[in-house]
Amino acid sequence: MPLTVKRSLELLGIVLIGLVLVIGQDIIMPIIMAFFISIVLLPVFRFLRRKKVPEALAIILPILLLVIFVGLIIFFFSSQIALLVADFPQIKSNVNVHLKSVSAWIGRISDFSTTKQINFINEKSDDLLRMAGSAASGAAVTLSSIFVFVGLLPIYIYLMLFYKDILLRFIFMWFKPDHHPKVKEAIYETEAIIKNYLVGLLIQVTYMTILLGGILLLIGIKHALLIGVIFAILNLIPYVGALIGNIIGVLLTLTSSTELWPVITVLAVIAGVQFLDNNILMPRIVGSKVKINALFAILGVIIGGSIAGVSGMFLSMPIIAVLKIIFDRTEMFKQWGVLLGDERPDKSPMRFATFRKKVDVSTKPGVEKTKEKNTD
Repeated sequence: MPLTVKRSLELLGIVLIGLVLVIGQDIIMPIIMAFFISIVLLPVFRFLRRKKVPEALAIILPILLLVIFVGLIIFFFSSQIALLVADFPQIKSNVNVHLKSVSAWIGRISDFSTTKQINFINEKSDDLLRMAGSAASGAAVTLSSIFVFVGLLPIYIYLMLFYKDILLRFIFMWFKPDHHPKVKEAIYETEAIIKNYLVGLLIQVTYMTILLGGILLLIGIKHALLIGVIFAILNLIPYVGALIGNIIGVLLTLTSSTELWPVITVLAVIAGVQFLDNNILMPRIVGSKVKINALFAILGVIIGGSIAGVSGMFLSMPIIAVLKIIFDRTEMFKQWGVLLGDERPDKSPMRFATFRKKVDVSTKPGVEKTKEKNTD
C-alpha cells in the first residue's frame, strides 16, 4: 500500500474516531471510565479469588468499597459547602466592601461615575438572571445524565471483571500467534500504567487536601478545607485545573475577608504545595514510564473537555498514555508514539539521518532513552 494512502487512512481514522466519540459520548465515556476503574479494582478481585471467595462476591465487594469511599468524599464536600452557605450573610457583606473599593478605584482612574457603574451592574444582572434561567432549564437534563452515568458505572465494572477473559481472548484473536508475546507485554504494561496513574491521583487528592487545607487552617484562612479539596480535585486536570483552582481559592478567600493578606497567603501556600507535588511527591508516587509531552497533555485536556465535558478532561491523560503504549509497539503507528512522547532527540533530524528512522535514538540529558522496538 502506498505511503500516502496509509497516511490518508490514518488521518481519516482519527477523524472518524473523534466523530464517534462526539456522537456516542454518553455511551462511550461511562464504558471508558468503568474500564479504568475495573483495572484499579483488579488486584482486590484477584486477592479475594486467591482466598477462595466466590467470583460474584469477589467482584461485588470491591465495588461496594468504591461506593462507600465515593460517598464519604461527597459527604465531606457537602459538609464544607454547608459551612460556606451558613456564612452567606458575612460573604455578602464582604463582597459589598470589595465592590465599593473597586468602584472607588474605577472612579478615580476614569470618568465612569458610580451612578453609571450601578446602572451597568443592574443591566448585566438582568442579563445574568436570564442566562441563569435558561441554564436552569437544562440543569435537569444534565443532572439526569449524571445519575445515568453514575448508575451505569457499577454495572459496567461488574460485567468487565466478570467477562475479562472473554475480552482478553478477543484482543489476542486480532493478532497472529507470533505477535502474542508483544500483545501480552502491552496488556501488562497498560494495566500497570493505568493502575499507577489512577491510584497515584487518589493519593494525590488525599495528601493535597490534607497538606493544603491543613496549612491554610493553621494560618487561619476561612474555608481552608474547602479550598484544599477543590484545588486537589481540580489539580487532577493537567495544567488547566491548577489555574482554575487558584482562581476559585482567591474568590473564596476574597468573599470571606475584607483584607488582602489572606489572598496573598493562599496563593503563596498553593504555589509552595504545588511545587512540592509536581517535583517531589507525584513523580515518586506515580512513577510512570510513559512520558507525555506538555503540548499534547494540554491538547488532550482541551479536546477531551470539548468532546465529553469534565469526564473527558479527567480521562484524557490515561487515554493518551494507553495510546502511546500501543503506538510504541506498532510499526505502522510508531511515529504517533514519538509525537505524543517527551523523549526529545539528542540531535536535530534535519542534520542527522539516523534521527529520522524508526530506531533507538539517544535523547537529551535528563530524559530516559527512547525504548522503541521494531514490532508489527
